[in-house]
Amino acid sequence: MDSCGGAVKPNVRPVQVSRVDSGVWGERIRGSLRINVLGTQSSKKSLRAENGVVLSLLTSDIDKKIGTFEAPVFEYPKVEPKNVASIILGGGAGTRLFPLTSRRAKPAVPIGGCYRLIDVPMSNCINSGIRKIFILTQFNSFSLNRHLARTYNFGNGITFGDGFVEVLAATQTPGEAGKRWFQGTADAVRQFIWVFEAAKNKNVEHIVILSGDHLYRMDYMDFVQKHIDTHADITVSCVPMDDSRASDYGLMKTDKTGRIIHFAEKPKGPALKQMRVDTSVLGLSDQDAAKYPYIASMGVYVFKTDVLLKLLRWRYPSCNDFGSEIIPSAVSDHNVQAFLFNDYWEDIGTIKSFFDANLALTEQPPKFDFNDPKTPFYTSPRFLPPTKMEKCRIVDAIISHGCFLHECNIHHSIVGVRSRLESDIELEDTMMMGADYYQTESEIASLLAEGKVPIGVGRNSKIRNCIIDKNAKIGRDVIIENKEGVEEADRAEEGFYIRSGITVVLKNATIKDGTII
Repeated sequence: MDSCGGAVKPNVRPVQVSRVDSGVWGERIRGSLRINVLGTQSSKKSLRAENGVVLSLLTSDIDKKIGTFEAPVFEYPKVEPKNVASIILGGGAGTRLFPLTSRRAKPAVPIGGCYRLIDVPMSNCINSGIRKIFILTQFNSFSLNRHLARTYNFGNGITFGDGFVEVLAATQTPGEAGKRWFQGTADAVRQFIWVFEAAKNKNVEHIVILSGDHLYRMDYMDFVQKHIDTHADITVSCVPMDDSRASDYGLMKTDKTGRIIHFAEKPKGPALKQMRVDTSVLGLSDQDAAKYPYIASMGVYVFKTDVLLKLLRWRYPSCNDFGSEIIPSAVSDHNVQAFLFNDYWEDIGTIKSFFDANLALTEQPPKFDFNDPKTPFYTSPRFLPPTKMEKCRIVDAIISHGCFLHECNIHHSIVGVRSRLESDIELEDTMMMGADYYQTESEIASLLAEGKVPIGVGRNSKIRNCIIDKNAKIGRDVIIENKEGVEEADRAEEGFYIRSGITVVLKNATIKDGTII
């Protein structure tokens, strides 16, 4: 007779079981059963029972077969980047960033010396492995479209392989609704729903909705994985928020599982106070929880593709905005989860926030740094020469490439690409965007001989607390300090505005020699 022995090896690894469909445990289980048959052995020795081993013995003098079985290991499905697409919303008018948005879309506003705001979500997508990217544009989109074409395409710049970058510009389509501009974030996606329905056929299971005016570094695949693990229909990325800025954001309350049970878009007064929560449940210390008593939406969402299309087309066909309409309405009958992003994030929505975020890049150590070899930020390849500096004093500053600096003092400032600063200049707390092109030495000499002002900053000028837009021409002996502390002023005919006490020199503006602001 044959002797057949079975050995069962206990598996001490934790077992994870996922619910699907009806939400009932055991309804259907994802996982795999792995069986490892070790082989056949001959033995006439006495058999000895051991812990964790079960033997079924028929005879002791013939071969015995030993089978080792491992307990089933159940794991959540890992998200594949090829099954994820992103939609970057870049069509807003950007009125709070005016005058920087007077001739460009908000995502095209320069930041950090050589980048543009759109480079932030684009680089995060690339570093996360997402290669299917749509950008929705509407207002002043020429500069944005040009930058995207130069930077993110197949033949020049970043190579995407089988991915794509599609710019979907607001356009008129047949029907009454097709004659309107985008009415909001959700309406913008709805007007191109036929594109995303086609994308669904390309195995896109999840769609990440992103804003084009935020500064942060994020791996979106961690975000999508949490979305899958919690079986969410929608997941909202959120950050702790303090009292001073809470009313500028969508605020939420969650239960112990992280499911959002209440969502209010930019509440004011008593409605704001009602959104206070104990943020220590998010892992914050008691001190930080007291400082940040609100959970604010980042305006970054991930939807199941079929859920997004159904909400926009059938469930809420007249809702135009994700934050104020779609998300609050979906909370009651969909699994809407919160994802805590506990890192640096800034909404570049106003002149002051833009100014502060830029100057914060010069601090040591900075709260946010574009320099990270593992997750680099991409931008347009300009092929500029290194910056040349002669007898300059530079403290806590960022100097971009292609600049010419001569005997100047720069403190706590950013100097953008192709900037030209002459001798005896003092630049402090200033964001200088640089120039789109160079002027030759002969052109500069000719302009000066005619009493005109070349691009850059002339000698013996003092500039503080200022944003200098591209191609600005600031003459000699100019003082820009706003000593009187004016908060708001419109001086377009003189080449500048003042917003929140910050002087903004307009793009292509000329500030004549000896001007005092």
